[in-house]
Parts: sequence; C-alpha cells; structure tokens
Amino acid sequence: MERETEIRNLINRIEPVSEEAKKQCIQRWNGIAKPLHSLGKLEDGIVQIAGIIRTQEVKLAKKALVIMCADNGVVAEGISQCGQEITALVAENFLEKNSCACIMADRAGADVYPIDIGMVTDTKVPGKKIAYGTRNFAIEPAMTREEALSAIKVGIEMVASLKAKGYQIIATGEMGIGNTTTSSAIAAVMLGVDVCEVTGKGAGLSETGLRRKIKVIKNAIEMHKPDQTDPIDVVSKVGGFDIAGLTGIFLGGAIYKIPTVIDGFISSVAALLASKIDTRVIEYMLPSHLSEEAAGGLILKALSMQPYLTCNMCLGEGTGAVSLFPLLDMALDIYEKMSTFQQISMEEYRPL
Repeated sequence: MERETEIRNLINRIEPVSEEAKKQCIQRWNGIAKPLHSLGKLEDGIVQIAGIIRTQEVKLAKKALVIMCADNGVVAEGISQCGQEITALVAENFLEKNSCACIMADRAGADVYPIDIGMVTDTKVPGKKIAYGTRNFAIEPAMTREEALSAIKVGIEMVASLKAKGYQIIATGEMGIGNTTTSSAIAAVMLGVDVCEVTGKGAGLSETGLRRKIKVIKNAIEMHKPDQTDPIDVVSKVGGFDIAGLTGIFLGGAIYKIPTVIDGFISSVAALLASKIDTRVIEYMLPSHLSEEAAGGLILKALSMQPYLTCNMCLGEGTGAVSLFPLLDMALDIYEKMSTFQQISMEEYRPL
C-alpha cells in the first residue's frame, strides 16, 4: 500500500501540456516560407513536444533509448520458438552495441540504456531486478501487486535520472522471450476483445504453436480474472516486468515533462496501461510506427493515435521508436533554420 501511495503521489504531479507553448510553436511553423502545414505530422510532433516541455524553443540534441529486459515464466508452456537463455544473450549484446536497436540508435544519435528488470540470468546488464523472471501465469499470477508497482517505479525513476542528465526525449524498447504472449493477454483484457484478435506468431511460431499460445492466454484470463478497470491488477496477473517497467517510463515522461516515444506492440501495451492509470499521459507520448503484430493498430486506435511510420516492422527492442528520431531532427532543422516569409520578402500563405 505504501508503494502504491508513493506512485500515486508522483502521478498527481502530472499537468496538462502547455497550450500556449503549442500555439507559439504553430505560429513559428506558419511563419516559415513554405505552404501551411505541408510537413504534416512532422510539424505536429514538434508542436506536441513544445507543449510537453512548455516552450517553443524545442531542442532534441540528447536522446535516449531505454530497453527493459525481463523473462516470463509462461515460456514453460511452449508459447515461444526459443528459450529464456536468448533474453540474456540479446541483452548483453546491447552492451556491445551490436544489435539492430543499437546500430539504429547510433545512427539516430541516441544513447542506449538496457535495464535488467527481471531476467532469470544475472548478466553485465545494469540491474533493477524485481525478481528472477515472472511466474508462469498458466498456473499462478505472473507477479504480486507489490512487484508490479516496484517495476513501475523503476521506470519512473529511470525517467527522473535521464532528465537529470539532460536527456530531452526517450524512446522505449524491450527484450524478453515470451513477451508477445504477455502483451496479447494484457491487450485482450484492456481492449475487451477476443484473444485471437490480438495474438500473433511473435518471433516465429508455427500454426500449432499459435493455437497453443492462444489457448494458454485464454485459460489464464479465465483463471485469474484480471480486472479491466485496474491496470495494476492486469499487469500483475498476466503481464511481465518489462511491460510494467515501460508503463513507468510513460508515467515518468508525464511526471517529469519529457516526451516519450512508443515503439511497437509490447511498448504500446505499456502505453495503454499508463493511459488507463492517468489519461493525461497520452499527451506526453508520441507513436512511432504501426507494428505488424495483430494488435498494433487496435491499441493505437484505443489511444487515439496515428503512427508516423508504416514499415511492417515487428522486431521490438526500440527499433521503431528510434526510427522516429531522424524525422524529428529533420523537422526541427527546418523549424529552426528555414527563412520566414518576412525574411525573404514573400507574401505569407493564408488559410483558405
């Protein structure tokens, strides 16, 4: 109860974004010597960030990608193509900067922060470990409510730490064998849809494996009866530590007024949970891409968001989220550097 009160007190600090800063940002865009709103969502993204940071002077020089790494006990049910040992191998690869996400982050000018929030193996990855993996939710709840709250707190504290270090935007990523199963379970409950609608093959299941995965999720939901109106209850019963940690990242972004970028399916599930904890969080999140996973579009629709990118990606790890950074940088270059109508003595465009 004490941890829940602590997190609630932090969440109570969330404020609406600044409409005045957004208005000033729009005025700057409309003064640039180009057709009005001709960069579409790229302009909207800079406007949203201005509202988040409460100034039209938008800066995105220092970027971070946070990758929450955790294992899931439900892997024991044969719902994944590979075993839990892969989580640790890939997580340590993040430290070597030799993964898709790291290579893309390097190109985008982002620093990568992998976090061991619940892997079954101890590695060189910096640890904020809640436990050595979740329990098998086919048998018992994945975690206790206290463990779920502790994982959320890790995410909130990570944002506070990055903000103190001068980071101006945070992308979200995850690594954990079995986490499309936990994400599908959460999505089915939170969206109130059939498990089949939100469950895909993940990293490459066969049709037989997919049917097993769907059955395991359905049975777990029926057994544990997660409360759709209580996001903490849902993530504790059928979720994972990585998802809970990312939920904390999105909450932390709103608490500490720093934009956070949603990655794909798993990250968007965490964003959905955060939005159900406090709807004001939605204004602080930017969607990166439309995941190829079955529930990707459903969750973005539930968040009333449209993706910036549609690339048929489903890798996770933050690859989609960091893909948004170069687009925002290009938009910001135009916002900062391009001549105004007045500077080149050109008649301004007017809304018709």
